[in-house]
Amino acid sequence: MSSVAKTPPPSTADDLREAFLAFFEARGHTRVPSASLIPHDPSVLFTVAGMVPFKPYFVGDEQPPYRRATSSQKCVRAGGKHNDLDDIGRTNRHFSFFEMLGNFSFGDYFKADAIAWAWELVTVDLGLDPARLWVTVHESDDEAETIWRDSVGVAPERIQRLGDDNFWRMGDVGPCGPSSEIFWDLGPEHGADGGPAVDDDRYIEIWNLVFMQFDQQADGSLVPLPKPSIDTGAGLERILFVLQGKSSIFDTDAFAPLIEAAEKATKARYGDDAENDVSLRIIAEHARTMTFLVADGVVPSNEGRGYVLRRIIRRAVRHAFRLGAVDVVTGEMVDAVVANMSGAYPELLAQHDVVHKLVTREEARFRLTLTRGLDRLDGTLAAGDVTGADAFFLHDSLGFPIDLTREIAAERGRAVDVVGFRTLLKEQSDRARQAHKDDGGRGGAPVELYRELLDDLGPTDFTGRQEYVTEGAKVRGLIVGRDRATRAGVGSRVDVFLDRTPFYAESGGQVGDTGVLTSADGAIVQILDTQYALPGSLVLHRGEVLEGEIAEDDEVTAAIDGTRRDAIRRNHTATHILQYALREVLGPNVKQAGSSVDAERLRFDFSHHEAVTVEQLERVEDIANAEVLTDAPVRHYETSKEHALSLGAIAFFGDKYGDIVRVLEAGEHSIELCGGTHVHALGFIGPVKIVSESSIGSNLRRIEAVTGEGSLARIREEEHQLQRTADLLKAQPAELPERVERLLAQVKSLNDELRAAQAKQIGADAAALAAAAVDGVVIARRDGASSDDLKQLALAVRNLVGSGIVAVVGLGPDGAKAGLAVTVSKDLQERGVSAAELAGGAAKALGGGTAKNPDLVVGGGPKVAGIDDAVRLLEEAVRSAASGARD
Repeated sequence: MSSVAKTPPPSTADDLREAFLAFFEARGHTRVPSASLIPHDPSVLFTVAGMVPFKPYFVGDEQPPYRRATSSQKCVRAGGKHNDLDDIGRTNRHFSFFEMLGNFSFGDYFKADAIAWAWELVTVDLGLDPARLWVTVHESDDEAETIWRDSVGVAPERIQRLGDDNFWRMGDVGPCGPSSEIFWDLGPEHGADGGPAVDDDRYIEIWNLVFMQFDQQADGSLVPLPKPSIDTGAGLERILFVLQGKSSIFDTDAFAPLIEAAEKATKARYGDDAENDVSLRIIAEHARTMTFLVADGVVPSNEGRGYVLRRIIRRAVRHAFRLGAVDVVTGEMVDAVVANMSGAYPELLAQHDVVHKLVTREEARFRLTLTRGLDRLDGTLAAGDVTGADAFFLHDSLGFPIDLTREIAAERGRAVDVVGFRTLLKEQSDRARQAHKDDGGRGGAPVELYRELLDDLGPTDFTGRQEYVTEGAKVRGLIVGRDRATRAGVGSRVDVFLDRTPFYAESGGQVGDTGVLTSADGAIVQILDTQYALPGSLVLHRGEVLEGEIAEDDEVTAAIDGTRRDAIRRNHTATHILQYALREVLGPNVKQAGSSVDAERLRFDFSHHEAVTVEQLERVEDIANAEVLTDAPVRHYETSKEHALSLGAIAFFGDKYGDIVRVLEAGEHSIELCGGTHVHALGFIGPVKIVSESSIGSNLRRIEAVTGEGSLARIREEEHQLQRTADLLKAQPAELPERVERLLAQVKSLNDELRAAQAKQIGADAAALAAAAVDGVVIARRDGASSDDLKQLALAVRNLVGSGIVAVVGLGPDGAKAGLAVTVSKDLQERGVSAAELAGGAAKALGGGTAKNPDLVVGGGPKVAGIDDAVRLLEEAVRSAASGARD
């Protein structure tokens, strides 16, 4: 095959991306836009490879809408096993964000075409010199080696066989197969001769071809797949580095503008200092990651994706700080990323303001933490290694991340006692280790059984948009426990699979329907929940047989609880109206972060950087109800995703969208993608009442609201409570504010009088105790006093005594707890007497403790039976300390 390019090879990142996609588009592949960095696969934190969006097709959960596809997928690898953060900026192969070019076959073509096309694209369209290309295959894959050697014409000495590095597995079981990789030789100045098997620094992988041809069983055996598939991944940045002939990937046009922006923001000059260059590269690289993650809906937090984003931002800020940057730098970096990449990813332009605001605010907050933490850490590192207690103090008291402590310590050749730190941080580390749930909440039978049912029965036809009752639905399958069954009798808990159903399966935040299945033979199955056994395809009706017996092939009448469904769809459409109202009041930065819709209420989680004021909530509620009062029609229809987005439709969090999507037009102002069930006109929603607004995490807020009869019931309940309060105060409801203000003033006046009387009593009591002091020591018991009373009494006595020790113990006002207060004069403190040490034993006898202050401590606990022991222990400690201090 000729190695002369037909046209000049691509010279920029945009040209390369287009050349790759156009090449495969011309060969019958559907060009698929990049999916979000937030995957629907719970096994990965981010979209880590081009195949992730296609995984349901490869494992058989969904039927692919095309046989061939090609994409340029944005990817992030910065958490769990995909974590190269420590190597970023120091090598040519590690990134937290990158673009993966790929072509995919779902049971269509296989090795011969995949290999031939890859070689043609690399050597002809991209114009790479075949003499600098190497190929690896799996040690068992004779077929691939033969194709490379005999069909493509690669010299045998440039084909190497490798082991596990060239065998790809999706997991312990499931699709897998050998892979073949194409490498570029950087030249002898980069390492030893001998190909990628000898030196992985000199030979850089640019394309990986995965041949999915086996199904790995639980026992490790490999069963050939009936329809082998192809999954390939080529790193855009690596190929660009080769095409442009640069010495570093960071010199390519994918990164050069970002390096320039980092230079401008920090005043450092690229090329002047090796370590400064690393910092500039980290800032540039991390700028891409933070920009794309926030644009896709991730917000900084202390767990999951938000934690990874926060760490990325903080690493960039720390390196800017290291270079001497005084002002915020991330805003300029975001601007540079948007300018450089929004042509390929227009969502960056749409989210530019949101990303800029959120990232710069996160940096500003962290700079305060960074300044405090570095001052402390610098002193610690100057003295030696970082102990677990040091690291814990930095984290717990100063908010300084352990990752940053470790990174800075490593740069200075110091160790960190991470084990000790983890011991002191049990709860946080436990939470971090529980970031993901293995089964995604599916429960029930093994997923393999659900896939078997899907293969046998096909997807369930949903009729619930047209009707609440479906006659003649056929029972296609039953599961009792964790096994497939042919019938189920009275009392059985059963999962029922129908050929068609009006029951909505829980998805997109909307709960599943409930209702009943009945048959002509007298079977009655109460349906308690409806779920997807497999996403978007096989509907599972979970219920209990109340009467008769249900069996496979029975015809049943499937009827949902219509009243409940009506309430749910009121709340669901109201969620969309509330999102519109929130964006009107708070701005376009509001993005849904979760939702839950049931018959009783709706919950809407959204991104926002500050608390919502009462006035803003009232405006949101007013706008929402104004929309409802228009009684505008609600349209819910299917169209292409491309057309929907061109209309300005907003994607709803948690929903997965194919090429054909459902669009909800709720009145004139709200247009979103949503597959749930909805009202036909806004007036059907009824009044919308916001019942709460709160923070659920960093930059995340939650609104809960009710609609329709729920709103009326809440208003009626509030009226009843208001009237009951008015009756108790013998006033009209309208008079309550003034009446309550008068009562509060009276209470304040009485409290002031009470405090004055108590102070007078304490003063008299203190005078009597001080007069009875022996060598400045007072130990007394006063039951019925609060902890604060004991504290004030002890201080008053000490002030009268002057030089000495005062200890007061007593049962609390309700007798359920005992307290103590111990105070030491300043002159005795200077002689080594500490109130905390004196009180320690007594406080422990009461089942509690105290602070560590030398001058004054207050404590106690619930062990009231130990009060006599506490008094004795105090007497012994106080008299011993006083005697020693006077000697």
